[in-house]
Amino acid sequence: MPKMKTHSSAKKRFKVTGSGKVKRFQANTSHLMRNKSKRSKLAHRDSALVCDAEEKRVLRMLCKA
Repeated sequence: MPKMKTHSSAKKRFKVTGSGKVKRFQANTSHLMRNKSKRSKLAHRDSALVCDAEEKRVLRMLCKA
């Protein structure tokens, strides 16, 4: 049986933490920043965790599940 390949775009977008949760970067931070408030830009700066409903799917793409 051949090895499963990791989904290339997923490995660039997600990281698995030490406890096994999946970290992601937040959307709406790359362009058109002048239209967004300072509070909005500040809030989206930190990374976030993938929600429970999507975590299994992301882990499968990363060949970790």
